[in-house]
Amino acid sequence: MLEGIKRLLGGSAKAEVPEADSVAPWAQSHQYGFRSVPNEGFVVDGRLGPTAWRMEWGPSQRPYIEGHELRLRSELGLGSELQLLVMNRRLAEKIEKDMFDQFVEGVQTRIDNQTPPEMRWLVMFPKLHGSEMGALKERWVALASQQTWLRQWLQGPLAAALAVQRSDDTLPVVLMVGRGRLMLRTALPEAQVPLLQSWLRFFETAIREARRVANENPESLSPSQPPSVWHQSALPGSERDR
Repeated sequence: MLEGIKRLLGGSAKAEVPEADSVAPWAQSHQYGFRSVPNEGFVVDGRLGPTAWRMEWGPSQRPYIEGHELRLRSELGLGSELQLLVMNRRLAEKIEKDMFDQFVEGVQTRIDNQTPPEMRWLVMFPKLHGSEMGALKERWVALASQQTWLRQWLQGPLAAALAVQRSDDTLPVVLMVGRGRLMLRTALPEAQVPLLQSWLRFFETAIREARRVANENPESLSPSQPPSVWHQSALPGSERDR
């Protein structure tokens, strides 16, 4: 079924991988770990205080992103029942339409676990109303299993960062929390250092705000201690994020 969704949404095309000559020195200058993945992309590991994060650039793992994508993730130790999604509005509307065409008017009758979680959540969870989104309502859609947590997360610095995010509205941008992990995905044909820095600053704001809300709502934390580093990359040849 996933292959059918990929065909429906346009699939993911391979892109030529540019040299990482500028990315490696940038990572090393900030004392980040850097690893090149030949013919695929690269992995950068860093920390925001006690919180580890990983940046990956490589072939898209999602049907709604063509070519190469940028992925940022961080294990925050949040409870597995907490599921939040912020997505640019144009992408949300496209996915909703295509999901409707595929599963309601098409041959599919149900959505299974092979469908990426952010696509499932769009039809599972209620969205914040326009009055709750404020200035973000024209460009962003937000939904969650726990809307109070989501509203708190979108207050202050994260809302400001989303409001000034200057990416093209046609560019897929997905920010989500699931399985205790914070994740950002966006299309990025070329791994230019200024763009990597901009997305990393945005992601670090999301980390800080998630930690703030978690501290205000300790019941949302997982009782188990999450790992601080990753031994595998989500690039081809290892376990994919679902």
